[in-house]
Amino acid sequence: MASVAPGRAATLAPAAALIGVTAIWGSTFVVIKDLTETIPVTDFLAVRFAIAAAGLWLLAPRSVARLSPELRRKAMVLGLAYGAAQLLQTYGLTIVSASVSGFVTGLYVVLTPVIAALLLRESIARATWLAVGLATVGLAVPSLNGFAIGIGELVTALSAVGYAVHIVLLGAWSKPGQAVGLAVVQMAFIALLCGVAALPGGITLPATGTEWLVMLYVALAAGALAMVAQTWAQARLPSTRAAIIMTTEPVFAALFGITLDGDPVTPRFVLGAGLVLAAMYLAELGPRRARDAQVAHLPGE
Repeated sequence: MASVAPGRAATLAPAAALIGVTAIWGSTFVVIKDLTETIPVTDFLAVRFAIAAAGLWLLAPRSVARLSPELRRKAMVLGLAYGAAQLLQTYGLTIVSASVSGFVTGLYVVLTPVIAALLLRESIARATWLAVGLATVGLAVPSLNGFAIGIGELVTALSAVGYAVHIVLLGAWSKPGQAVGLAVVQMAFIALLCGVAALPGGITLPATGTEWLVMLYVALAAGALAMVAQTWAQARLPSTRAAIIMTTEPVFAALFGITLDGDPVTPRFVLGAGLVLAAMYLAELGPRRARDAQVAHLPGE
């Protein structure tokens, strides 16, 4: 039986964790669809991340206290980047179609290595750039039936920048053993950001038991659990590889749509999913230099 190289084996668990995160995120497209029709988006995000932060803090009340003041400040910067990206993406979704939004948001896979090269002076291997290209085409094939640049696309592109910055900085600042504390501070800051945006009209809460169950699922599973898993994984994976793995989110979203909503299986979806999986294989299992397996940090850290 073939053995797995030690360096590669050490990154298989974080890669699997990120795949699990994207599967959970993909499932939320189905369950959130009705909820956001009755609750304004800023209200929904504020309540979601407040529940997530409170739930995690109750489970590990000393996790935040164990963070250094510097790491708490960095966690707030991470929350600002992620919260702004969430708000921009959601606003863009009110203007453009979901498929276009999904593709433009997914461009963080292209932006991540660029930002990593600028901020971290990270050298990106040729095979990784090929994986980035494959993932981008894989996102485009099932999503686009024509494309025009307007305010919705531009706002959504800004959200992709926010997600890419979050991925790069999370990889640079995450510390093994401090994933829970970092996640709590990030989500609390996101809840604060969205809560301030929601205050002018008052915050609307779920009105039925079913709506509360959906809110608890997206808060605790897709919020708290996913944020801890992502933070833990990115302490062990380079940011560009993490971004490529995370492009499986729209694939999982489509699979849940096919399974739960009866969406059709189209040749475009099959081709796009195949390209995304090929990109993930190239980035995660293909040959790479030892340097590519290292997690980069900001210069001077």
